[in-house]
Parts: sequence; structure tokens; C-alpha cells
Amino acid sequence: MSTTVSGSSTRTKARKGDESRWLPYLFAGPLAVYLLLFQVYPLIQEAVLSFTDTSLLSPQKHVYVGLENYQDLIEGSDFQSALVITGVYTAACVGIAIGIGLLVALLLDSPFRGRGIGRALVTVPWAAPPVAVALVFTWIFNAQYGVFNFVLRQLGFAAGTVNWLDTPNLALPAILLTTIWQIFPFAAVVILSALQGVSSELREAAVIDGADRLSVFGAVVWPTIKPSVALLSLFLTIWSLRRFDLIWLMTQGGPVGATNTLVIELYRQGFVFRQLGAAAAVGMVGVLIALAVTLVYFRATRRDEIARGEH
Repeated sequence: MSTTVSGSSTRTKARKGDESRWLPYLFAGPLAVYLLLFQVYPLIQEAVLSFTDTSLLSPQKHVYVGLENYQDLIEGSDFQSALVITGVYTAACVGIAIGIGLLVALLLDSPFRGRGIGRALVTVPWAAPPVAVALVFTWIFNAQYGVFNFVLRQLGFAAGTVNWLDTPNLALPAILLTTIWQIFPFAAVVILSALQGVSSELREAAVIDGADRLSVFGAVVWPTIKPSVALLSLFLTIWSLRRFDLIWLMTQGGPVGATNTLVIELYRQGFVFRQLGAAAAVGMVGVLIALAVTLVYFRATRRDEIARGEH
């Protein structure tokens, strides 16, 4: 009798083991199917399309042209300019937004009256729809009625008499100001949440040892929040590379291509010039840049983990 019970128990445990082995695949299956259908397959289609001469007017007619689309991009001044502008725009957005976000997060992490209200208000720009933000800042930068130019005129600056969005050397700074105003709250919230994980005991010990605020930040705070800041940099970089709505609504890539980023160039090639093959090639360049940035992030993260393990 005991042998029968033991055998039944063993078979039950074996069945449970088989079920638990397949359980992760059961949960991951729907996500994998979604990624294959809506991410991997369209990306493969885009890669194939980038090697063809395909018009928006007849998208079913493909003429294989090999690397001709990529060669035209490399030789074209518009694409080269878009690549440089994208780099400048992305670097400025990420660097300045994280810098301001860090300062705001440190301020909101300090005890003061009304801190809860301040934390809530700082998220307002991030929560605002990009369309509304674009409309408001288009009015702000208006030469005749804009608040920004009014203030500059009162301070005696000549820039207060021009329309920033219609001036080639001022359009990109105007777009950057608008973008940073909208995205720095996200950086502040992420860094603020990371600051909550900093050990108060270590801070107090550093202060007792005679360290000033800057030394405490460098020795205690920064090592704790560094992984969060690195991940935040990755997200902001990818989002800046693919940002379209704000730029298109404010300048449409102008004036004279001064704000023509890769995403704007993709739209122009596909829906203005109606060249889907060339647009797909621009898109693939953007994908490769995003992948390169992601690989750099993971390699740097891995290097930091190895360095911490050695210590």
C-alpha cells in the first residue's frame, strides 16, 4: 500500500514539475507573438523596403536597387545636415534635461514646507500634451505678441525683435527650450525616486567625518543613483532620436532645414517626396543608431558591474 502511495506521489510531483517548467513560456508566449507581429515583422519589412525604389503612389510595385538609397543618403546634403542636427538636438536634450532634473530632484528631496505640492507641480510639463505645448510655445516665441520676446525687449536684447521659429540660427534653440521644458520633469521624478534609496546612515556618517555637501554627493549619493541616471539617459536618448510631433508642429523641420532631424527627414522622404524606399533607409539608419546607443549602455553597465564586483 505504501509503495502505491509513494509511486502516486512521485508521479504527481513529476506532473507539477512539468507544469512549472512550461509556465514561464505560457506567460511569455503572448508577448513574444505580439513582438513578432508588431515589432520584428514590420522591422524586417522596413529593411527590405530600404533596398527598393518604391513610391507612395504605388506601394505594391517594388524595384530592387540594392544600396542605392543608402548611397543617395550618404551623398545628400539634407541627410548629412539632418544627422548633425539630430546629434546636437539629442545631446542637448539629454544633457540639459538630466542636469536640470538632478538639481530639481535634489531640491525636492530636501525637507521644506509645501514639498508635496512642489513634487506634484513639477510633473505638469511632462503631463501636458505635445500638441498643446507646441501651440503655447509657438505663441511664446512670436516676435510681435510673444511673452519671451517681450521680456527680451525689456532687457534690451536684439533677439526680442525677431520670430525665433522663422530664424535659422534661433529655431533649433527654441525647439530645445521647448523640449527640455517638457521632458526635464520626467528626469526629475526618476532621479528623485533614486534618491529615496540613498542610505541616510551613510550620509550622516559622511557628515560626521567632516565631508561637505559636494563630497557627500560624490561619495554617497552619486554611486547610488548612477544606475538610474544611466538608464534615464538611455531612454531620453532614444526618445529624442524619435521625437516628431513637437518639432513638426512648431517648425516642420524649417526654416531652411535648421530643425530637420532624422525623423522629420523620414517623414519628408515618405510623405512629401513620396519615396518609401528612401524613407525606409532613413528609418533603418535611425534604428541602427538607437541599437548602437543601447549596446554602449549595456556594455558600460556591464563594465560597472564588473568593477563593483572586483571591489
